[in-house]
Formats: sequence, C-alpha cells, structure tokens
Amino acid sequence: MSVKRFYETFHPEHYDLFIDVNRSKKTINGTSTITGEAQAATVCINQKYMKISSVRADGKYVPFTVSDKDEAIKIDLGKPGKTTIKIDYSAPLTDSMMGIYPSYYEVNGVKKELIGTQFETTAARQAFPCVDEPEAKATFSLALKFDEHDGEIAIANMPEVKVENGIHYFEKSVRMSSYLVAFAFGEMQSKMTKTNDGVKIGVFATKAHKPKELDFALDIAKRAIEFYEDFYQTKYPLDHSWQLALPDFSAGAMENWGLVTYREAYLLLDPDNTTLEMKKMVATVITHELSHQWFGDLVTMNWWDNLWLNESFANMMEYLSVDALEPNWHIWEMFQTTEVPAALNRDATDGVQPVHVQVNDPAEIDSLFDSAIVYAKGSRLLVMVRSLLGDDALRKGLKYYFDHHKYGNATGDDLWDALSTATDLDIGKIMHSWLEQPGYPVVNAKVDKNGHLILSQKQFFIGKGKDVGRKWEIPLNANFDAPKIMSEKQVDLGSYKDLRNKAGHPLRLNVGNNSHFIVKYDATLMKDIMSELDKLNPISKLQLLQDLRLLAEGKQISYAKIVPILTEFADSKSSLVINALYSTASKLFQFVTPGSEEEKNLKAFYNKLSEKQVARLGWNPKPDENDEDKQIRPYELGANLYANNKNSINEAHKLFNENKDNLEAMNAAIRPFVLINEVRNFGDSRLIERLIKEYQRTSDPSYKNDITGAVTLTKDPEEIKKIVADFENADIIKPQDLRGWYGNVLMNAHGQQFAWDWIRNDWSWLEKTVGGDMEFATYITVTSNIFHTPKRLQEFKVFFEPKVNTPGLTREIKMDTKVIETKVELIGKEKAAVNKAVKEAL
Repeated sequence: MSVKRFYETFHPEHYDLFIDVNRSKKTINGTSTITGEAQAATVCINQKYMKISSVRADGKYVPFTVSDKDEAIKIDLGKPGKTTIKIDYSAPLTDSMMGIYPSYYEVNGVKKELIGTQFETTAARQAFPCVDEPEAKATFSLALKFDEHDGEIAIANMPEVKVENGIHYFEKSVRMSSYLVAFAFGEMQSKMTKTNDGVKIGVFATKAHKPKELDFALDIAKRAIEFYEDFYQTKYPLDHSWQLALPDFSAGAMENWGLVTYREAYLLLDPDNTTLEMKKMVATVITHELSHQWFGDLVTMNWWDNLWLNESFANMMEYLSVDALEPNWHIWEMFQTTEVPAALNRDATDGVQPVHVQVNDPAEIDSLFDSAIVYAKGSRLLVMVRSLLGDDALRKGLKYYFDHHKYGNATGDDLWDALSTATDLDIGKIMHSWLEQPGYPVVNAKVDKNGHLILSQKQFFIGKGKDVGRKWEIPLNANFDAPKIMSEKQVDLGSYKDLRNKAGHPLRLNVGNNSHFIVKYDATLMKDIMSELDKLNPISKLQLLQDLRLLAEGKQISYAKIVPILTEFADSKSSLVINALYSTASKLFQFVTPGSEEEKNLKAFYNKLSEKQVARLGWNPKPDENDEDKQIRPYELGANLYANNKNSINEAHKLFNENKDNLEAMNAAIRPFVLINEVRNFGDSRLIERLIKEYQRTSDPSYKNDITGAVTLTKDPEEIKKIVADFENADIIKPQDLRGWYGNVLMNAHGQQFAWDWIRNDWSWLEKTVGGDMEFATYITVTSNIFHTPKRLQEFKVFFEPKVNTPGLTREIKMDTKVIETKVELIGKEKAAVNKAVKEAL
C-alpha cells in the first residue's frame, strides 16, 4: 500500500514507551505501546534502523511487514477502529547525532558519555516506533532504563515521578508531536531557579564546566519565560523548562518541549571573560528556543511545508524578547548585521526556495532548513508585519491564535486569520506575495524628464535570473508623501521638487531597513542623500552600504564606484556602520590574487580604513569604554592585522608573550587577534601543537573557537597537512565542529588545496558521519562562498554535478554552482576597475 502520510492510516492518542539503552553494548531495546484510532484495516507506523520482534493489537499477535525504504511497519489489524498496538523492537545506538545518541567529553582526563536525543525532523522513529509526523500529536508516558552507575541522573520533557527497579518513570506529557520528545541521562551538574509564576527553570551541563558557566543562561531563561507569558498572554503550559548543553550536537539548539537542548557554545559562557557579542549570541539562541515553547510546541505546523511558521516567528521573537530583557544591548542592530544580509544575499540567487515550500519525501525535509530563507528572510517578513501592525495588534492577534490552536496544529493562513482579527489590513494578501514567491524586488527611484519622481519594482538578481514578472506588495516606509503599500509595477509620485521642498530632507525609501527590498536611487537622488550623509542615523548608513554592495553584486553599478565611498564611513563611532563598512570592503578580496601587487594595495587601503580607529581605541579594552567601542575594536584589529600594520603586529606579539602562561584567561575580546597574529607572523610547529592541545583540554567554547580561527591560518604546508589529517579524528575535532575547521582551511590561500582535496577524496566518510542531518548540505554552501576562480568553478562542477540528484542536495548544488559562476563573471568584468579604484583611494 502506498501512503502519502502515515497519519492517514492511524491517529495515535497516547504512547507508553519503555526504552532500555545499553551504552557499553551500543544497543536500544524497547516497547512502544500506542493507543489510538485505526483509520484503515492496515496501518503504517514509522521505524528507522530497527529490528521489530513482535507486534500485538489489543493483546493478540498480528501480521506485519517492515519496509526500510518507506521507514515503515505495515500492520494488518483486520479492521479499523480504536486499538492498542504494542511493538517490541531493538535498534543500534549510533554516533550520528540523530535519534538517541552519545555525546563524548572528558573530565580530568577521564573519558565519559552523556546520552541525549535529537528527533527533529524525522528521527523519533529511530528511538521508538511512532507516527512520526507533526500532525500526529499524542500524549507520552516514558519509562527509561539504562546501564546506570552512581552519580547519574535522567531528565526528560516532564518531571520524573519515581525510580523502581532501575527504571525512571516520567509524568505523562501534554499533547505534543513526536519530534519534540526528549530525554537525557548521565553525570550532570545543574542550577535551578523559579519564575514569578512558579515554573522551575534549570540549566544542565556536564561536570567538565565551571559551575559559574551556567549562571548567564539561567538568568536569561527565567526572564524569557516570564516575558513570553506576558507578551503572548498565554501561560507556559509545563511544570519546568530545562536547558541542557550537549557536548556533541549537530544543530545550534532544539526546542524540545520542556527540555531544550543546545550546543555548549550556545548555552554556557564564562561571565568573567566573555565578549558582549557572545552574550548576545547566547541570549538570542535561548530566547529563540523558548519562544518555540509556544510557537512550534503548543501550536505546531501541520506539516513541514509550514516550517517557516515555527522558525521565522521564533527568529523574530528572539530579538523582540532580548530587546525587552536587555534594552541597552540594542539587539535589533544585530538583526541588521546578521539576518538581513543573509536573507538579501541568498534570496537574490535564481532558483532559491520560497519561504513556503511544498515537500513530502522525508529525505527532502531537512533541505527546507535553509537558514537564510526560513529563518532570516522569514523573520524579516514578520518584522515587516510587526511594523505594519504595531505591538498591541500583534499581541491581540497572537492571543487569538494560541487560544484557537493550542495543543493542535496550524498553517500560515491560520496565523494571518488570527492577526487579521486585530487590524483592517489584509495581512494574508500582503504576506502571500512574499511567502509564496522566491526573491525580492529592487525599487528604482528616479526623477524623469518632467521632474516627476517615479518608483518602479522589478525582481533583483545576483547573477543570471529569469524575470517572470513577479511583483510584491511592498511596504515602502518612505520619509515623504508616498503610498503605505506599493502594489503596482510603477507609481508616479508627482513633482520631485515639490516633494523635496515639503519633506525638507533627501528622499529615502525603506527607512529603518525593515522591508525586504533594496533601493536603486538615480544620480540626482543619490547626490542629494550623500550631501547630507552625516545626518543619517547608523541604520540608514548601513542600509546605504548594504544596497550599494548588492547592486554591485547584481552588476547594476560597479564595485569601483563604492571604493571611494568607503573612506567616508571609516571614522564612524557606530559599530553598525563599521560592520557594514567591513562587510562591503571584504568583498574586495575576491578581486586580488594573494601575494600580488594588487593585494599590497588592498592591504594599504585596509590600513587607511583602520589605522585611526586602532590608534583611538588601543588594543586593550578600557574598563569604562562604551558598548559601541567594545564592538568596533574587533573589526578594526582584524582589518589592521590584515593590513600588516607593524605597530599592531608588535603590540599583539607583546600581548601574547605577556599572557603566554595562561592564554585562556586573556581578555576574550582581543584573544582571537593575538592568537591569529602569533600563528601568522611568529608561529612554528611547537606553537600549533601547543594550541591544539589547549583546544582539546579546554571546555570554554569561545576559546576553542579562537584557537580554530588561529591555527587554520598557518602558512606552513606541513602543519596544514596535519590539521587536515585530524578532520576525521573525533578525539581532536568533533564532527559538529568540522565544518568550521574545513571552511577556515579552505579560506586560507596556503590551505585551500589540502581542504578541497580532502572533501573530494573523503566525501563518502563525510556523508556517513554527518549525512543524516541538516548540516550536511551546508558543506557545499561553505565551499561556494569561498570559491571564485574559473579553475575552482570547473572543479566544483566536475565533483558536485554528478551528485545533483541526491535527495536533499539538489537545490544546494544547483544554486551554489550559480553562486560561483556569478562571482567568476563579476571578477572577470570588474577586476581591473576595482583595483584601479583601490589604488586611487590610497
């Protein structure tokens, strides 16, 4: 029998799960007892990698067949109706970071294991037979047994009720989807608190960490739950909210209801030596996952095609909540420097998926997790909705949504219907134009020969793109008289002179940079804006650079024209503007060959951009300096070291020598640059060996990151060979961290060939190690982001085109081939002009 969805054959209501995990034998044995309503005489239950020993229905053995291809157990019940199916099974305990799996860590040189779970998207079926689809919500009672020794604990979605005969019993859960079930066991430390409403908040980690590393997360989690209860006007529905740091974890974090799991780097931090950027990062990851406890867990998308409904919303809420918890952080600025450029870059390549995508094959579901679209673009669209509605209407609409769909499932239209109860705007109509279509428009603003201001919209492409006449409902956010929403292809706003006189300032669109489009101003309008550049706020300056950079990528203007403008921004005291400056300037690297005369000029240009700022700020952070300066310093130090500035090279070397006995304790804000400088300019094999030992020893994720960034920049081919040889040694580089190491070596001109040879020669090893999860396809993205020469394009095609029909990789390979082709074409056309402009700017 061929079934599109297993839920069509069986509606589960309750699971009694007995799961026995034996770490030493690497086995899982269990019984999944499912009470529910059979919709047909033959039902389908999901399984993956399992041996099924028996199936009973209402106490009687019944015939069944197992299909590994369909990930199914087909059970012949004889008749539809209410039934209890009992399935005995066994399965391997694997190292794939999916299903039930071990995390490895060391305490004082002793190797230990912590068992955790990761079931999204379709891996609950590796842990217990179930109808593993979001719509198949049920309650779950978990009984967990394991080869337990003294000092170990077990935690799960719900509180533990009792332990009998070595079996841990947990309270029956609320109605939820299978992919949100979670548990963990092993030796753990924890810190606890309670919200004002009595919800228990806990942070759990291995004992490899200092207890103080749990404090920051505990504080943010408590305040976030309190904030969401108020903002959503809907109580948190469980007794507790546990946050667990797993030493091995493929994704960033996972919103399992009541037991959220995280990479250690995104939950734990040393409060005494952490950058503000890292605090912001960890806070937004925690608030993202806790937003999901309502948006995703309490109300879940009906099917994976509405994944954006979970992720886009949580991505917006992480910023909205952190802004409320820590207003001095100006967290929306981070949204502008991370989510916005990610969405604009990816969404301009022809062939990109829309936010809302049809999908059925389980192998294709993971490919939906295109972070630049489902997370970044989706959240940008919701920011657009928020600015149209205002917070009062947004909250009113959300309360309606939760009240009507709690413990159930929903689609995007259910959300628009709920929000429409609080506004006169047709939110559904506006949003469909953005969610169902890929891409976004460039709005051309020009003064025509009659002196009229004309706005027109057209899809924007980086590289070749087929214009099929798409148009969008564009919230213009103009700073002068203009329609609120531009629905037409073209509008005539009347006399520019009159509009300009009435406004009293240069005319600009998308003020605040909240709508998902870019603007191309004609020469008249651009000249007017540049004449009052110093009056623009930081977001407007960032936006100006962002739009110019994208227009240059799309070959609508020349990069050579942007080069002289960059120096206008170099002395800014805004970290937002400095971020935009270096995001744009970094694009100039692709136009120079490492070690060439052109690169010397580019380094001198970088010196010109950064020298004054480094002199102003100094290398050592000052106790009383403001947050802007704290955030500007890393950009300037990185730029100045790239420029080979002698003073900076010597200062960093001095700081290394002063701290060489305890590098980990060095100020986290400057440590990465001190280590990079040391490896690049003073390093030898002894230093790299020492840093890699430090990498293995430390449990501080930021320090690990700093070491990765430094050692992968070595110029020594022998050292690079050793590093690449360790790519497959999980005792040194965990599979979860490998992509970062690979990307860094690939970016190093001295290491690129070694990394590229490795991925081609050992692709099957990589597929076996991380092929089961959503990280896998991103190795292709990382490669295409770095490659930009005809030779590499050809090699990329030769290697990846034969793999184009691999489920989950098809779109990635096609798009990333285009990404490299576009860069090769751009460089061929612009190289001479850009390098001339850099030379003239010195």
